[in-house]
Amino acid sequence: MKEISNTSFIPDLPKGPLCAYRKRAPFDWKSLRLMFEEEQTLRIKYKVWKTLENDPLFAKLKTTRTTDEQKYICAMQMNRMAHLNLVPKEFEQRSFGEKTKYLMGINEALHSYCPSLSVKIALGVGLFNNAIRAMGTERHMKYYEAAWNRELVTCLAITEMSHGSNTKSIRTTAVYDPKTQEFIINSPDFEAAKCWVGNLGKTATIAMAFANLYTADGVNHGLHGFLIPIRDPKTLISYPGVLVGDIGEKVGLNGIDNGFVMFTNYRIPRENLLNRTGDVTPEGVYESVFSEPGKVLGAALESFSAGRIGIMQESVNTLSNAAVISVRYAALRKQFGPERNGPELPIIEYQLHQWRIFPYLAASCVLKVAVVELTNTYLRIIEQTQADSNGFETLTQLVSEIHAVISSLKPLITWTARDALQEAREACGGHGYLKASKLGDLRNDHDPSCTYEGDNNVLGQQASNWLLRQWSESSVGCTERFIINRVEILGYNYGNVLKMCPIDSYEFVLRCYEWMLCYLLDTTTKRVALSVNNGVHRFEARNNSQVYGARELSLAYAEYFALCKYVKRVQRSDVVGTLANVMELLFGVYAMWCLDRHLTIFYVGGFATNSNFAEDVRARLLQKCAELKDSAVSVADALAPPDFALDSVIAKSDGLLYENLQNEFMTNQGAFERPSWWKDIIIPQVKSKL
Repeated sequence: MKEISNTSFIPDLPKGPLCAYRKRAPFDWKSLRLMFEEEQTLRIKYKVWKTLENDPLFAKLKTTRTTDEQKYICAMQMNRMAHLNLVPKEFEQRSFGEKTKYLMGINEALHSYCPSLSVKIALGVGLFNNAIRAMGTERHMKYYEAAWNRELVTCLAITEMSHGSNTKSIRTTAVYDPKTQEFIINSPDFEAAKCWVGNLGKTATIAMAFANLYTADGVNHGLHGFLIPIRDPKTLISYPGVLVGDIGEKVGLNGIDNGFVMFTNYRIPRENLLNRTGDVTPEGVYESVFSEPGKVLGAALESFSAGRIGIMQESVNTLSNAAVISVRYAALRKQFGPERNGPELPIIEYQLHQWRIFPYLAASCVLKVAVVELTNTYLRIIEQTQADSNGFETLTQLVSEIHAVISSLKPLITWTARDALQEAREACGGHGYLKASKLGDLRNDHDPSCTYEGDNNVLGQQASNWLLRQWSESSVGCTERFIINRVEILGYNYGNVLKMCPIDSYEFVLRCYEWMLCYLLDTTTKRVALSVNNGVHRFEARNNSQVYGARELSLAYAEYFALCKYVKRVQRSDVVGTLANVMELLFGVYAMWCLDRHLTIFYVGGFATNSNFAEDVRARLLQKCAELKDSAVSVADALAPPDFALDSVIAKSDGLLYENLQNEFMTNQGAFERPSWWKDIIIPQVKSKL
């Protein structure tokens, strides 16, 4: 008999107007929640949320703080985190994967509360320590411990003013001086200044930075990581030779002090070189485990994939929050009705509104499952490489495929969240524009996710390049089924796929995607080859294949990966009965929505030749949205953080929409006060001559 999941740790929701829809759902929302997230991670999140809610330092304020105040309170909260006992005593005895997932769970919960805080900690503790573990050795572990204990404020200084994604063109130099056994760090000019560095603007005391390593003979050994002290930890005054400052107010995430730094003949000890992949002897001889210098950079940069996975976790939660707010609001907001003077209908009842917001609700569920599965796969690979004596070589061999998945999935998730936030804002009407709805803050804080840790369009090119290589290598060693069976799949069309499997099945959707991927791979490969044969440089040929080719390929691959992982999750033994039904329905909404957006490819490529395919896909999308209506509020409940973290006046779990808005209007600072500047706007009265 299947073991029943324990959901007692998930708090009950208050009774209220939303119960009208909650009673219609044929499943238990708490059990559904455990389909989307692992129980241990969810327990961690609720522990974090409860702890923060009970700590005065994390109390929500109604007024917007100044930029400086936001940085101050975020720094104070970061320091406070070390004293909240969120990490169990036996933490160090756990495996690397268990520890990483535990910390990721904490970070996800923090992101729901305050994105600035979660990003600040992720940069200053998580990613910094990942870099130490990946590129450093035993001599650097003291920095690992200091960052963990908040004894140092750390940062990652990689991006330069004129170079971000193209790390190979970074120009900061580190020249070794064997006389003093020191590296001399220099920024050639302002374009080589490290910039947009989180935590650097006001608080960081040490940076992990990439610089070109030169030995005394003038040979450039490529980019290496260095630990570079920035400020005196006791005074926060920068050291001589370090010019460091804050870049100023941003559109969002202003709790993070992003900064810039330049170095002028700044000396650091030889030991500050992160030397797992390459080292310099005291005498100045360079030694490396790699015969090819380019592999050093690739191996080092791969340690930052965890950062992209973290962004995906945060972004899918942002996507979920947007869906939760829009669905709860839609169930409460009433407008119009079939009779002129009759009762009004909740806007969730209208087909157009369902079509606008339900696909994002379904996307939240599918993509959340995909990120959980990707995280588990990535951590297994990292654990394997750490156990290997030649871990970096193993890492290089294993991660190419998962790097392609990460490079395609990060754009898909962050762009989907971006679009969901805008649609949710509009779907909630004027009340959605209220700052207290939370949608504006979510939108501003989420926006940089589309560019940092890899610009989405650049990452997509990396993913498509990998797929094109698999295609051109004639499937040798390839594990992707659609590439191995390309000949058969390219012969698919709507009619024969429909004969193989019904349109409402998982198999139908996946076969459609396999045809689309093969078609895009085939046409893009031929387009590049034709350009090269005509004398076009390969760089230019690949560059000119992005629009209507490789870019669509990358996004389609990410959707295919997500749908495959979701199907595997639904087919597990714990997904039964009504839970299986609603998860299948969510798959149908998301899948048909995605196919609808790709209709042009299916028609241009000849998969569909008449209107039947488009009509059938769209009819089923609308039908499945209608079927989801009665369950949508409970699905949203299965995704939602507590009210304290969601912090939206129009989407509280009690459903008291207008009471909550009334309280917001009546209690906002200065609501009933005459402005201090009232005299300046009074038009002087002209005295009457009478």
